[in-house]
Amino acid sequence: MDFEKMAKELVAQMTFAEKMSQMRYEAPAIERLGIPAYCWWNEGLHGVARSGRATVFPQSIGMAASFNEELMLKVANVISDEARAKYNEYKKFGDTEIYQGLTYWSPNINIFRDPRWGRGHETYGEDPYLTGRMGTAFVKGLQGNGKYRKVDATLKHYAAHSGPEKGRLSFNAVVNEKDLRETYLWAFKYCIDNADPSALMGAYNRTNGEPCCGSKTLLKDILREEFGFKGYVVSDCGAICAINNEHKVTENYAESAALAVNNGCDLNCGDAYKWLKTAAALDLVSEETITACVERLFTARFRLGMFADDCEYDDIPFDVVESDEFAAINREMAQESIVLLKNNGILPLKKDLKIAVVGPNADSKDVLLGNYHGVPSKYYTILRGLQQYTGVGYAQGCTLFEVPNRDWGITVREALVEVKNADVVIMCMGLDPTMESEDGDAYNAQTGGDKVTLELPDVQNELYEEILKLGKPIVYVNVSGSCINLSKQKDQCDAVLQCFYPGAMGGLALADILFGKVSPSGRLPVTFYESVDDLPDFTDYSMENRTYKFFKGTPVYEFGYGLTYSEIEENWIDENAVEITNKGDFDTKYSVLKFEYIPHKNLCGFKKVFVKKGETVTVKF
Repeated sequence: MDFEKMAKELVAQMTFAEKMSQMRYEAPAIERLGIPAYCWWNEGLHGVARSGRATVFPQSIGMAASFNEELMLKVANVISDEARAKYNEYKKFGDTEIYQGLTYWSPNINIFRDPRWGRGHETYGEDPYLTGRMGTAFVKGLQGNGKYRKVDATLKHYAAHSGPEKGRLSFNAVVNEKDLRETYLWAFKYCIDNADPSALMGAYNRTNGEPCCGSKTLLKDILREEFGFKGYVVSDCGAICAINNEHKVTENYAESAALAVNNGCDLNCGDAYKWLKTAAALDLVSEETITACVERLFTARFRLGMFADDCEYDDIPFDVVESDEFAAINREMAQESIVLLKNNGILPLKKDLKIAVVGPNADSKDVLLGNYHGVPSKYYTILRGLQQYTGVGYAQGCTLFEVPNRDWGITVREALVEVKNADVVIMCMGLDPTMESEDGDAYNAQTGGDKVTLELPDVQNELYEEILKLGKPIVYVNVSGSCINLSKQKDQCDAVLQCFYPGAMGGLALADILFGKVSPSGRLPVTFYESVDDLPDFTDYSMENRTYKFFKGTPVYEFGYGLTYSEIEENWIDENAVEITNKGDFDTKYSVLKFEYIPHKNLCGFKKVFVKKGETVTVKF
């Protein structure tokens, strides 16, 4: 079907004022043309978000740790099924409100260049190739391959956007051409070339002096002309008003709106485009330019089947939401998102051991969900997941972080009592999504949600040191969306696991691993450093001495690191083929990573395989 032609014919019937009205994210109805009101803002980072009950998958950084694009495709297909099922119900009201539509502002394919960035856990890690591959699978799963688009995927935030959060509305990312091309733009181009995403969201900041949502260089020269992007561009929320308010590039809202539209930003999340009438009256923007923007927007709506009676997705029923089938996929992804960093042989655990589960993240629902999440009706915290296997003792032991002048009635002593009466302790420490977050969130408001250190809060370290003195075997589970300094745990604990915010099935998936139902197979999608002192200034966007490619120091755990319960041998036959032999006692999944040196180390291939004990499989790239 020629969706573009259909859009042109419809838009041609609109007045100039009606066209401009459709460029705001809360687009009003045009009743005389049979166009219902539509809100473009929807979130689906790791499940349908902010729209009630949904399957909540591991946060994006955890799904990247799976190094499994085939599973990622399944996950995104679940998300789009649930999105359609909800939309099919919502549209019965006659229009859609916020978080009820089909245009999803996901995935976040920015590069997690610095562990201090509070939103880094929304990304697929520090490597552009991994990000491009996982992002492509996610986009394909969201959009489907039918006659119509299942939902629209939106690549964000374009471009060179990875903190600091505080001041993001005025920040100028200064990037040289090499880093811009190799790091910050690479995954965008890869996804555009391989997945044909419907949309792209501009970032809040400036890049090399130009506001990203009004940048001729980024939006016209590179995105449209060089990359050949045919979809629509949406601003981040409030970003266009910031062009004059914060960046001081223009004098007023009308000029900001005109700058954005003239450079190809079709849709505004925020209030700036209500000034388009003023901009047009001042001859700052033409009707021809406005028409081109609106035609792109309505091409998308036609392509989604919004005005059709034969859309194949209209029959997806509401009862697919949180179905058993989707829960099984969620559990599988959660299992593969967990990274085993150390094991002296204590894992998998024997069920006849007396186990104490200790720590502020042991029974936390918040750490399962990450941010931009839906509401699971069934979920397993770490404690609840372990209890599906065996009886355990439990004590919170301390709060997640120090709260001045607040007596929670939680003491280290309660944890010490549990540990003294146990054979082994599972310590569940780390962060939660309020401690590494987006600007405006509560806990880290003074730093805009970014971290200032890689150390755990003092209150958690005090609990750790007291339990360490007891001499009991420790299985240390760090729950966070980013790098934490685990150098002491690496030396002192019997086992160490990194559990990124693992979704509704997270506790059950972790128990599956701890008790050996499945072998761990996750790998780190980011470098784990010892200290921010080893890194450049947070505001420095040069890639020098950042990530596994360019870091000059010795990491605590390197990018791509991850153990299984078995003994895996890689025998490279040539540069494009490798034999994987399982010499251990456990069947296991295993991610094969291929690197090249150009001249630095560079990921250039990965594939997830299942290898039974005693078996050899050949992987070709």
